[in-house]
Amino acid sequence: MKFCVVGAGAWGTAFALHLARGQRSVALVPRRPEQAAAISSARENREYLPGVMLPPGVRVCEGLAEGLQGADVVLLACPAQTLRQTAANVRAALGRGDAPRLVISLAKGLELGSHMRPSQAVAEELPGVMVGALSGPTNAGEVARGLPAAMVLAARGDESVVQDVQSDISGPTLRVYTTDDLAGVEYGGSLKNVYAIAAGCCEGLGLGDNAKAALLTRAVAEMVKVGGSLGARRETFYGLSGFGDLVATCHGAWSRNREFGQRIGEGRGIAELLAGRRTVVEGYETTRSFAGLCAERGIDAPILGETNAILFKGRRPADAISALMMRELKRETVVPFVPA
Repeated sequence: MKFCVVGAGAWGTAFALHLARGQRSVALVPRRPEQAAAISSARENREYLPGVMLPPGVRVCEGLAEGLQGADVVLLACPAQTLRQTAANVRAALGRGDAPRLVISLAKGLELGSHMRPSQAVAEELPGVMVGALSGPTNAGEVARGLPAAMVLAARGDESVVQDVQSDISGPTLRVYTTDDLAGVEYGGSLKNVYAIAAGCCEGLGLGDNAKAALLTRAVAEMVKVGGSLGARRETFYGLSGFGDLVATCHGAWSRNREFGQRIGEGRGIAELLAGRRTVVEGYETTRSFAGLCAERGIDAPILGETNAILFKGRRPADAISALMMRELKRETVVPFVPA
């Protein structure tokens, strides 16, 4: 299969490198022509993934039309809030009869306003094209260096296409599983960023390992409850795109969402932390979108609600933790795990 990766941030670049390492044909299309020229010249993405050289198999393209030509699989490696426009750009650049077999979103967030999942926004812009999502606990730097990782590919449609893509993406350093629960994979990948901000706040407040462990345990329960209420399969959240990604994002020193929450817990201003950032903290806008969606659907999500209050209502992190600790006492209920 021929692959086209649209977006040359750290993750898009790392994934293109992974595909090239497996001898796949891959085109990498940066968002800006000057970025494409810089990467092509240096054979290194010094802006987002410095120190990792691109192999000859990664073809850097200055335009979408060039990168999309003959592509069987298109991977959209951009933030959730720019995903719809990116998909529209892909539609405009596709030639007649050049529709890919599968378009895969790598974004982890919900669209503001519509509260749509990434695949839903992409499907609206690319009608008639099979759309999927690829998610899991994967740090760009580790994937670029060829360290072992696992992900899950979610898609509905031609199962033979899904299996072909699974086979072509998988290799000695990346194991890919499949599922048809698009909603579960995308809600899990989005919610974990919200809880990573909350976990970071615990670190910034110096609350210790007990508090963080308790928070993450209850976050898993809340993730299952929210996702299940929104139509996803509850067991999906115990997998790579849910629990797996939650663990990695809440503990990884590389995690932008966790670090963002930590700085807030330490007393830094949110506007100051967001100003001039080169990379996106996906959990910030995702928190607001999920809070609105839960309010519309009448879903009680206390950790999500307190995180939203910290980010958008001026609530002090210490007060949010206190509110969670002083909630009405109850029995612990564990959602039963349904094995695959």
